[in-house]
Amino acid sequence: MENKPIVTCAGDQGLFTSLYTSLAQQLPREPMEWRRTYGRAPKMIHLEANFVQFKEELLPKEGNKALLTFPFLHIYWTDCCDTEVYKGTVKEDMMRWQNSLRAHGSADWVIIVVETNDTKKKNKTNILPRSSIVDKIRSDFCNKQNDRCVVLSDPLKDSSRSQESWNSLLLKLRTLLLMSFTKNLGRFEDDMRTLREKRTQPGWSFCEYFMVQEELAFVFEMLQQFEDALVQYDELDALFTQYVLNFGAGDTANWLGSFCAPVCSWNGLLLRRPIDMEKRDGIQRGEASLLDLRSYLFSRQCTLLIFLLRPWEVTQRALELLHNCVQELRLLEVSVLEGALDCWVFLSCLEVLHRIEGCCDQAQLAANCSHTVGLWAYATDKLKSLGELCGLVSEKRPTSEDLNRTVDLLAGLGDERPETVNSLQSPYKKLKEALSSVEAFERHYLELSHAAMEMYRAIGRLRSARLVGKSLAEFYMKKGDPERAETFLQEALKSYVSEGWSLPVTHTRKQIAECQKLLGRTEDYLQTSALLAGDVNLTTEERKHFCQEILTFADKSEDQSHKVTLSMGVFSQLTRLQFRPATASVHSGAVLQVELTLRCLMPVAVHIQQLAASIHFDLERGGTNGRSKGNQRQTNPGTVEFHQGNSSAGPPSSSAAGPPLELDEIQDRSPSDNSLNSTGVVCKNTHLVMRLHDNISLPDTPNCVSPPAVTIQEGAQMLKVQDVTLEPGNNSILFTAPSGQPGTYTLRQLYATVGQVQFVLPHIYPSVQYEVYSQEPQLTVEPLSEPLLAGLPQMVKFTLLTGHYAVKKGDALQLSNTDTMPILPSTSSNWMLTYSNLVGESALFIQSSEKVTSISLPATPPYHTVEFLLEVLCIIPSGSDRPANESPAGVCPQMSIDCPWSIYSTLLALTFYIPFKTKHSLLSAGNRKYIQVCVQNMSDVNFTLAEVKLAEKQHASLELQSLNTKTQQLLCSKHSVFCLWEVRWKDDLPSCLQCVFSANFSPLKQDVSAFKPFHYQFQLERVTTLYSVRAEISPPAGEQHCRSGFLCGLEVCITRLTEPAEGEMAEDSKTDTDGLKTTKLMYEVADSSSNWAVCGKSSGMVLMPMVADATHKVQIEVMPLFAGHLPFPKIKVLKYLPHTAAVAIQPDPDSCVENDSLSLLDKALDDQGDTASIRSRGSVHSVGSGDQQQKGVAMPRLEPFSPGQVFNHSHTQQVLVLPATDDHILEVNAT
Repeated sequence: MENKPIVTCAGDQGLFTSLYTSLAQQLPREPMEWRRTYGRAPKMIHLEANFVQFKEELLPKEGNKALLTFPFLHIYWTDCCDTEVYKGTVKEDMMRWQNSLRAHGSADWVIIVVETNDTKKKNKTNILPRSSIVDKIRSDFCNKQNDRCVVLSDPLKDSSRSQESWNSLLLKLRTLLLMSFTKNLGRFEDDMRTLREKRTQPGWSFCEYFMVQEELAFVFEMLQQFEDALVQYDELDALFTQYVLNFGAGDTANWLGSFCAPVCSWNGLLLRRPIDMEKRDGIQRGEASLLDLRSYLFSRQCTLLIFLLRPWEVTQRALELLHNCVQELRLLEVSVLEGALDCWVFLSCLEVLHRIEGCCDQAQLAANCSHTVGLWAYATDKLKSLGELCGLVSEKRPTSEDLNRTVDLLAGLGDERPETVNSLQSPYKKLKEALSSVEAFERHYLELSHAAMEMYRAIGRLRSARLVGKSLAEFYMKKGDPERAETFLQEALKSYVSEGWSLPVTHTRKQIAECQKLLGRTEDYLQTSALLAGDVNLTTEERKHFCQEILTFADKSEDQSHKVTLSMGVFSQLTRLQFRPATASVHSGAVLQVELTLRCLMPVAVHIQQLAASIHFDLERGGTNGRSKGNQRQTNPGTVEFHQGNSSAGPPSSSAAGPPLELDEIQDRSPSDNSLNSTGVVCKNTHLVMRLHDNISLPDTPNCVSPPAVTIQEGAQMLKVQDVTLEPGNNSILFTAPSGQPGTYTLRQLYATVGQVQFVLPHIYPSVQYEVYSQEPQLTVEPLSEPLLAGLPQMVKFTLLTGHYAVKKGDALQLSNTDTMPILPSTSSNWMLTYSNLVGESALFIQSSEKVTSISLPATPPYHTVEFLLEVLCIIPSGSDRPANESPAGVCPQMSIDCPWSIYSTLLALTFYIPFKTKHSLLSAGNRKYIQVCVQNMSDVNFTLAEVKLAEKQHASLELQSLNTKTQQLLCSKHSVFCLWEVRWKDDLPSCLQCVFSANFSPLKQDVSAFKPFHYQFQLERVTTLYSVRAEISPPAGEQHCRSGFLCGLEVCITRLTEPAEGEMAEDSKTDTDGLKTTKLMYEVADSSSNWAVCGKSSGMVLMPMVADATHKVQIEVMPLFAGHLPFPKIKVLKYLPHTAAVAIQPDPDSCVENDSLSLLDKALDDQGDTASIRSRGSVHSVGSGDQQQKGVAMPRLEPFSPGQVFNHSHTQQVLVLPATDDHILEVNAT
């Protein structure tokens, strides 16, 4: 639109004319910020104005809401500088001007006083200063609005003063215009809003309201605020749409009756005019049809969108408009001639496309064809509908009725519009030409169809391109060209199958079947018929028809050599395969059955002449040693389940099963009363579901192309069954599998022969295998119960798997006899033969000689099992060398077994566990000696011990007196029994004793005959008591008892009891000056329980004469730390071996004393026989420096005495210790 805001000019017109050009050019140069009401965002606008001469007729009358003819500002121009002229004429003219404005309620005015030098020169006598004239004007007309009078100085001169005056004037005019806009538009919007709120009242007219709100849109467009203008039309569009929807829901409006009139013109959209005044006048008069209103409304929206440089939004809105108009005509039940809407839509699509082409270049159109392709496809679809309606899409020519219908449709188009008369490719000419003849229609339709498909392919929307191709295929079918039609149908089918659209797949396959039948392609037609016969989307009658097509061809016997091969997946599905036995592994020659479960997809029972499965044999994966390593061989599943997605053609394809749909419900509710307007479903993972799968190879079943023929080789191993009838649903077929040769058998393919038709399953997936093995004979020996116990008869189970070997009569197992594990004879043993769930039993024949035990085997066929039991006894070894650890000691006797089927002997090793763990110890009481033997039961069996004895083998004069009172003792599992003997001698006690412990044992509650002997040998050395140690603790002086915290005296008395033996004399003795043999001892007093504190020296050396009754006493000070009956401190006596003695024990660095202590010790020992203090804590095993010993220097060392050589009398003795103080305080409170 070229409209501009109207500004009236009164006063000196000549003056205004001289300034008009400069004013019109400079006013829109600078933008102004327009702040609008209701919190709307401010905008920067350039103001233009249409300056016209003031006339009273231009002032708005009461009730006139037209904004385009509304004068927004009134200007009075004057250059008067003469007082008389001002008072005589100018003032009166201004008063008349203001009175007219005031009478019409217009308050937007301004007075401009122009001052020039020429005016001053004309009349210098009567001239007043400019300020005086301006002041008089302001006092006369602008008392409260002084800014309404503006002075413009020397406007025609090029000076800074003139430019500054112009800028001030322009700013004032822009400000006043904006104020007027804001005020008048706000008043207009309030009136418009009030009018809209009255829409529920009777007599309200949408057309009247339409003209009011469009007036506001015109004003925004006049101000170049195209976005705000578009909002006004969008609001009108939404308001009208809501009324139409309410009408469809039963809520009618009276004014909608004018839009329900029959449609008489369908000449399409007109977008080549800024304003279609013809349709606008019809709306203003209330005579417009629905299509007229929609066409005009969209044309205005299109114009504004193009101004906003958003042409692609025009195409989007146009497509929505065309679809909505069709629905609105149905909702309003508008009478429309059949085909008229198709004409209107077709013309409108092309008009929008031509309008877009007019404002965009070819490069932009090619880059944004995604926005226009929808219109191309919609126009193609409508042109096809018109062709079918007018008889242009058929093999025959149009009838007279079709021609009459065509004439009626063309008549509704009217005359061609003047804007398109000279255009050779106008929509009007295209439609008229397309409906004129069959050839022209085909040319235009193919042109549009291929253009739409090319655009869809260019933007990657292959599904839409194939949908257009499917429509084109239907056109070719009606034209009698099935060959071209099938190509497009196959492309469409590919998309439907990959995306899982079952109903379109069924419909498209029916069309393909029709094409293939017309083209005479028998195999493809039968394949498609098989697919349709098993399609549940068809009715039963349709399925039976396609199934009968296959059976009819199968019954033909013209050419027996030629058979049609079809995919098994369209005929039946392999759902389950089960082996009998379930292990899917048998020995050679055994019976193996395979049960197939087929789900027949045909609607009727089908008789199959032969059902076969080809087998691939692999010798390398089988073999004769397969069974001997059975736990290493891969086990085959006995039952295989086949899923529908992958049972027919190899591994599952990613295109066959897409991600599941993630659907969510959406609801559109009214913002006023929250009522439900509409509801729908939206897919949240469209980007995954709608992915293209065109580059993925599809499985054989969905395609209509037959799989390659498979040749059955003669003599190949196969599973076969003859004359099978498959009923609809699941069917079970039983095969007997070949098992003659050992190896692995893999099922590869499945064939079903129905006359001349052969259904083939090219790959059975997952892979199905069964194994035929040849087993070597295998003999296993295992305990009947765990664990095996030595010393008791134990049952051992022999298991013989004969494998491929047939045991003949007279065959026997030869077992070598051993002394440690004899085989006990038994007359009640039987052998047991097991095979195929059948059990046979007979007596076992055993012959024994000195070296060999022979076990006769019964005659046994191959692949049978022979089992028998033998009783063996493992002798418990005696002696101290038997293992003695925490777990039961194991004995592993070995024997060899000779088998009749092998030239090699087999070694048999069984592990027997000794049930007892035995320990011994030497106990002393002064000079008296005792021997204790501990027998611990390590097994889980309770035993009875009897005849427990202990004997000494070397000294007959030695007497071992038993202190055990019971003849039989119970030895429970995991428990111990202790036995004690006192050693008595006559002359001297030997230094070494060789002892033998013996007892009889048997499991609890067994007969006397079940007792078995048990022996245990051990040796005791250095059993004689050499020294006795006595200790006495004396209280402090003047005290009767020891007290804690006070020093007490500890007297240690070491006494030699026996004369030295020869070995002892040579080992550590030394001769002093008196000729006596002496030895060095070391004593140590330590208290590990922290009851005593040793004060002073805690250890020292003793030079002890080696004669009987030699005594040495040591005085040590100790301090009790606690009160009570305290045990004596621990006293140790060790051998001190000089540095000249041979080192027998490795030194312990932690037990060594410091180097300076060694020199002190040697000096004290050499000078005197008294004791010396040695710093030591704990057990001391060596004296000296670790560094010196590592260098090979012989150092003194300590060696403990053997058990029993030193007897400590005060070992368990206690002494009474009183508290340090004996003060008792008693507190008494009296109240």
